[in-house]
Amino acid sequence: MNWIVTRDEMRAIERSADATGHTYAQMMERAGAAVAEAIVSRAAPIDGKRVCVLVGPGNNGGDGLVAGRILSEQGAQVGFYLVKSRDEPDDNLTAVRERNLLVALAGDDQRGRVLKNLLATADVVIDAVLGTGFVLPLKGEARQLLATAGHELATRAARPLVVAVDCPSGVDADSGGHAPEALQADLTVTLAAVKRGLLAFPAAPLCGKLIVGDIGLDPEMAELKAVRSFVVQARDVAGWLPPRPADSHKGTFGRALIVAGCSNFPGAAALAGLGAYRVGAGLVTLAVPSPVQAGIVPLLPEATWVLLPHDTGVIAADASAVLLREVPGCQAVLLGPGIGHEETTREFLTRLLGKRGRPGIGFHMTEGEADRGGVALPPLVIDADGLRLLAGLEDWPTRLPRPAVLTPHPGEMAMLTGLAKEDIQRDRLAVARTWAERWGHIVVLKGAYTVVASPDGEAYVLPFATAALARGGTGDVLAGAITGLLAQGLTPLQAALASAYLHGRAGELATDAVGAMASVLAGDVADCLPQAIAEVLGAA
Repeated sequence: MNWIVTRDEMRAIERSADATGHTYAQMMERAGAAVAEAIVSRAAPIDGKRVCVLVGPGNNGGDGLVAGRILSEQGAQVGFYLVKSRDEPDDNLTAVRERNLLVALAGDDQRGRVLKNLLATADVVIDAVLGTGFVLPLKGEARQLLATAGHELATRAARPLVVAVDCPSGVDADSGGHAPEALQADLTVTLAAVKRGLLAFPAAPLCGKLIVGDIGLDPEMAELKAVRSFVVQARDVAGWLPPRPADSHKGTFGRALIVAGCSNFPGAAALAGLGAYRVGAGLVTLAVPSPVQAGIVPLLPEATWVLLPHDTGVIAADASAVLLREVPGCQAVLLGPGIGHEETTREFLTRLLGKRGRPGIGFHMTEGEADRGGVALPPLVIDADGLRLLAGLEDWPTRLPRPAVLTPHPGEMAMLTGLAKEDIQRDRLAVARTWAERWGHIVVLKGAYTVVASPDGEAYVLPFATAALARGGTGDVLAGAITGLLAQGLTPLQAALASAYLHGRAGELATDAVGAMASVLAGDVADCLPQAIAEVLGAA
């Protein structure tokens, strides 16, 4: 996985590397090479291309000087535009001048004519003005240069490839805030680790495609081992997905039991079941109020069914006895999509979970087990209405087998925690981490750049932000997918991370398949899970 770091963590990592022999000069050379490599991969052939490098006074500017020099060695026509004079001696600037490349200084450029000419003809613009150390507000020469550059790029008929070094200049790499003059990048090559502000709004859209450039750090160094936040990658997910041996049968891949739906929300059960099947569960059983079944059987004919006692179309309190007869034969249970908020369903959940208990792991439950006649609950996923009902139960975190997987959107997280939704969105990573530790359960905080946090303090960000998932029912698909992978033997954390990754990528693929983001339905996302899985396995 890629690390996610704060500004201070990155400084400490670089200081430690320099102190142990991997010098700042070496890191800068590797950083520039990583930026140049990323540009060549997207703008090949680079020979003859015009490149404009906007150079700041610090290490970020040094990275830009190295990248531009390497591109010139590969045949590009490179010009450098310095915000201000750099401290001498500067080996990277000297190397550029020795190649007789154009170096212009903003202070010598009357009316910005050189800058405008460079930008008007550039095929590639490298933004190396300000890096991770920048803190708002943006002032002085850098503000003027970025404002001019932004105006000139906006007036071009054909936009060049704009590549940001580490982060777009004018972005606060911790908070995700940005100055109005910050340039829109097509590609950001963030160095060594992802800076947390690049996965936060409003800055995230300015980054374009985000990739991590290797600067040669030792992954075993103490400062990197101490990092507790990560970005999930395709190869991580590929390593968790179970193999599919030729001699397998449906029992090989587990049985997922999904408690979902009521008369008002019948489709939630079908969508969750589809999610579980699409990620490979061997058998999916839908436990629904009996009036719901007939309408959704055609949507998922592969499912088996448990018909629950109901009270005018919602799950009745005594349905727990029926459900508990099914629990021993399944490997994972999902509670919640579309079950409603009625008191009879709340009582059902209360009886199912039992009394306050002692923390357990997996099938080892608590004092509540005695309330269920000795039946231990398998790993649980709690979603949607299940979370709303759960919030009304005293000491609810102790009633669940640990760790359960909780899948709140920001509104549900606010209800569970008492925090304002705005405060949750302001620092999603910290909020998810704090409450996962406090509750002892895995938290999947849904939304743009979904955060998954585990009780041990580690937190993970999924690299997807798409409005294709801003549609009712997509959360049901995700909850079903998590349950389907749990049933196949993944740990709760692995199931949450893998499903969230596949779900996010499926949202992007569904946009391509449908042709318009606004038209993507939850069923389209479920139908694109197979393609997402194929991509992940292909990247392994």
